[in-house]
Amino acid sequence: MNIIDSIAREAAAIAQVRRDIHAHPELCFQEVRTADLIAARLTEWGIPIHRGLGQTGVVGIVHGRDGGACARAVGLRADIDALPMQEFNTFAHASKHAGKMHACGHDGHTAMLLAAAQHLARHRDFDGTVYLIFQPAEEGGGGARSMIQDGLFEQFPMQAVFGMHNWPGMPAGTFAVSPGPVMASSNEFRITIHGKGSHGAMPNLGIDPVPVACQMVQGFQNIISRNKKPIDAGVISVTMIHAGEATNVVPDSCELQGTVRTFSTEVLDMIERRMRQVAEHTCAAFEARCEFEFVRNYPPTINSPAEAEFARQVMAAIVGEDKVLAQEPTMGAEDFSFMLQAKPGAYVFIANGDGTHRDMGHGGGPCMLHNPSYDFNDALIPLGGTYWVELARQWLARPAAA
Repeated sequence: MNIIDSIAREAAAIAQVRRDIHAHPELCFQEVRTADLIAARLTEWGIPIHRGLGQTGVVGIVHGRDGGACARAVGLRADIDALPMQEFNTFAHASKHAGKMHACGHDGHTAMLLAAAQHLARHRDFDGTVYLIFQPAEEGGGGARSMIQDGLFEQFPMQAVFGMHNWPGMPAGTFAVSPGPVMASSNEFRITIHGKGSHGAMPNLGIDPVPVACQMVQGFQNIISRNKKPIDAGVISVTMIHAGEATNVVPDSCELQGTVRTFSTEVLDMIERRMRQVAEHTCAAFEARCEFEFVRNYPPTINSPAEAEFARQVMAAIVGEDKVLAQEPTMGAEDFSFMLQAKPGAYVFIANGDGTHRDMGHGGGPCMLHNPSYDFNDALIPLGGTYWVELARQWLARPAAA
């Protein structure tokens, strides 16, 4: 494994920064302390910073030996926010804030990019510019979109942008990358069925919204099995049904909520259109009335083929071809997708291992993402930092036409 020596030497100090961030988690658009810490470290290393994009975002600017004169630039992105959940771990760096936890490893993503930033600033053995993008509010806030709307790519023009996420369960020391869709779109729906309340013993005097809802849920699954091409991926999950307050009363209304996930906008368009038709026509058939809301949160995360292959080659040079796995698409969502809609790039996985890295005092559950017993594997910091440095250096060394 070809780890950069200076990153390995600084890894313990960077791990302490990571644990500090883990102990002080901040939710989306509230990452003030985290942003202050990042800004302080970058400034200490002589890296100019820009703050305020996406409210709490931080961008570090590392020019190479040419001072950035060649106008070649690449962006490296790490997310910095935590999740609104209670941590079960009791080790020393466990969350000090009830109901907030770094359960997705954004503290580790920040640490790996800081490790790369320190090395790049000290050596500057490249021409062009590396933009270090510390992005807030990935967990549902759409921080990537906010940074873009605030002028990220206008103020910091770059030819490509790359992201990375830790992935529990994969053997430590491995990476995964693939071209095309790697994470799904994230969408939510809320459907309110308005019927007519009545006594439970006299349902003929009312319009019961509950059987309408049951019929609707079944109809949605037919969209997946009969309207969608079998080779296309799509999921409709009704995750909440709310109706009624008493056992002997037919309720006036019933509300359905849930999520839709797809790997393409075309499939998403079809599902939204058919769900609306099924909902409205089912209600009409039962003489009920329907309110249909559909919210598109994050688009699918789609890797550019050329950039995914480039990332694979960089990984292979560090850990060997056999340690670079095919990145199996997941129906989880990621707002780095907004950046990939604007710029070529690739979103890759770095293995977090099987959880045996956790200190004494970890919770009883598995070390999986969004789990109250999760903790980032600090052994990844030298590997992730090396990947970022080599990716940036080799990207900037390519001919402009490439």
